[in-house]
Amino acid sequence: MPNGAQALMKTLVDAGIEVCFTNPGTSEMHFVAALDLEPRMRAVLALFEGVATGAADGYARMAGKPAATLLHLGCGLGNGLANLHNARKGKVPVLNIVGDHATFHAPFDAQLQSDIETVARNVSPGFVRTSRRTDELCRDAVEAIAAARGLPGQVATLILPADVSWGDGGVPCPPPLPPRPEAADDAVVAAIAQALRSGRRAALLLGGQALREPALLAAARIAAHCGVKLLAEVFPTRLERGAGLPAVERIAYLAELAGVQLANVEHLVLVDAKAPVSFFAYPGKASDLVPPSCTVHTLATPAQDALASIEKLERSLGADGARPALQPGARPGRPRGRLTAEKVCKAVGHLLPENAILIDEAITSGLMLGPFTAGAPRHDLITLTGGAIGQGLPNAVGAAIACPDRPVIALIGDGTAMYTIQSLWTLARERLDVTAIVFNNASYSVLNVELERVGAERIGPKARAQLDLAAPRIDYAQMAQSMGVDGVRATTAEEFVRALERALATPGPHLIDAMVPQSLSGLKRRLLPWLLRSLPGLPPAVARALKRKIAP
Repeated sequence: MPNGAQALMKTLVDAGIEVCFTNPGTSEMHFVAALDLEPRMRAVLALFEGVATGAADGYARMAGKPAATLLHLGCGLGNGLANLHNARKGKVPVLNIVGDHATFHAPFDAQLQSDIETVARNVSPGFVRTSRRTDELCRDAVEAIAAARGLPGQVATLILPADVSWGDGGVPCPPPLPPRPEAADDAVVAAIAQALRSGRRAALLLGGQALREPALLAAARIAAHCGVKLLAEVFPTRLERGAGLPAVERIAYLAELAGVQLANVEHLVLVDAKAPVSFFAYPGKASDLVPPSCTVHTLATPAQDALASIEKLERSLGADGARPALQPGARPGRPRGRLTAEKVCKAVGHLLPENAILIDEAITSGLMLGPFTAGAPRHDLITLTGGAIGQGLPNAVGAAIACPDRPVIALIGDGTAMYTIQSLWTLARERLDVTAIVFNNASYSVLNVELERVGAERIGPKARAQLDLAAPRIDYAQMAQSMGVDGVRATTAEEFVRALERALATPGPHLIDAMVPQSLSGLKRRLLPWLLRSLPGLPPAVARALKRKIAP
């Protein structure tokens, strides 16, 4: 009979898990050896656990099924926690395999001994299990896979002691049955339909599976029929957008602007989304962004079938024959002159290829990405679901492996790039078709904004220095070259456009080090103009309300 690791490997691939992002150690060596016996499993080495976990996240978002990770003991899990947190918040299915000391070795409290289960529950609250017997390992794995693939998707953590892995008597198990989610209850649909027919101002807030094409089209037909507003959660797990698809307005990150977006809404209908709250707490400001006068309705929870629920509402309203409003095709012109973050976003919109995967972890520098790419050819957008920076580059690794025939463009802030810069090595090793754009403004710009928003007083040089990356200023192009990625630096719009054209035309990984000034160096001086420009066609009354909320 096979040993535990060999039986586990067969069980994984039979269940459709065909990619494992690894950063192994001594305790995982039998799992590593089993990789050679299973040609259907692709193993992708990451030089940091946060790259492995973020890549598994990006893969699952685009493949629609989980990948596995392989992490080394509790310390390896600790290094991967931030991107597992992002996956948890995005309801992304991940099978998180963590090696452990042999069961008989644990009582000796060796140097790397730790309480892995306690650490794992922070990111994997729905399923954490330590497999105790070789003959039960594959059954445990099947239950972990079923938990990861359920609705909502989740991080399921399987802890694999070394002796369970090397022990004889492994028994491969058949794959779990796929989940069978239910649509919204008839009474819920009827009550929401009545609210939408009332003539009061209403909005659908879409998240999760409701941001894919079929659900978007159904929501757009409801909007056309009833006059409701379409909103998307602030950081979507995966949003299908571009020319020919319904345009959906994302809830703003800044609570001041989100409050304006929701100010006149009297009925807010949640579809695989939660009611919006402020990202952080601020002195004298409410955390709940829903107006007190607004009634919140839940059409579909993340555990329900969002598409079936919204189509059921559509039929109840008689909206299935309505003509949805679709985003017309449009591209911004070719930017010229001094390079700025806005012009980088404009160039991306100008050149974005058909069927691209766009990953946005640009933080403040990407404020204009949405308007400049709204009418670009159809593409998918992946965002920072949990707010733990360092997601973008690993997500690009996973997305490119899940969709090898699609170009991947990742827009990354210079501060966040350094969290998982090891991703570049994996991009080169796997020869992935990814273009990484780093906004090099030598600052944690978003924190300069937040320093003022929280009402901090007496902001002096020591405080400012904690947000500054200029001494020394990092050369990302040289760093990319050192890891086997084609890296160039752009200081003008013309240089950037030429670099992006070349990257998109040449297979393999590329990095463009975009030298831009700080886009948001202070809330009172710069934030308001950026926000007003990022929402073309903003009604004058809304613009005035926004100015009153955040202007000096």
